[in-house]
Amino acid sequence: MNTFTYNLLIMTGIITGDIISSRSGDPNLWLTALKSELNKYGASPKQWEIYRGDSFQLEILPKTALKTALLLKATIKQFKSIDVRLAIGVGEKTYDAESITESNGSAFVNSGDCFEGLKKSTLAIKTEDATFNNPINIMLDLALLTMDYWTPKAALLFKTTLEHSNYNQVEIAKVLNRKQSNISAGLKRTGYDEISKMLQFYNAQF
Repeated sequence: MNTFTYNLLIMTGIITGDIISSRSGDPNLWLTALKSELNKYGASPKQWEIYRGDSFQLEILPKTALKTALLLKATIKQFKSIDVRLAIGVGEKTYDAESITESNGSAFVNSGDCFEGLKKSTLAIKTEDATFNNPINIMLDLALLTMDYWTPKAALLFKTTLEHSNYNQVEIAKVLNRKQSNISAGLKRTGYDEISKMLQFYNAQF
């Protein structure tokens, strides 16, 4: 039985993130890209907010939280010398403020605790269910062995393919103006198939 079914109607997902080595990149470029990506999920400051220049918080449906985090990472990895730390918290929202950074509930607490617990890892998840947290975070640690080393070109390929998961490789090649043979080899280097299986496991919990 789905471990989260009992309270899915009142659950939410909170992604807390910050840019690694933000001063190494041109903020005019990566900040514009980050805002463009965050805008896809709602308006600021209700659904998302950037604070302290290079930190941000985003509210998202629990079921799409991991996919969203992967898209955010791929967005930032398109810029050399910078990366992003991301902590996903899933739980309740008991106080709904006009600004996401002023709202509260277990989802926010889980995201904050998860973020504070990030050491060498750049992406982790904390929900109310420890029996789910353990396996998904092991999967993430393994996936990060590839994702943390994406080149800008690989990050763009991964992001485009995940956004157009119904496209075949010929169609992806047309979107990116690349050869189809390069798409196949490039996706293998991004770990796309393996990461997709992790996403399927995550989605099955909701």
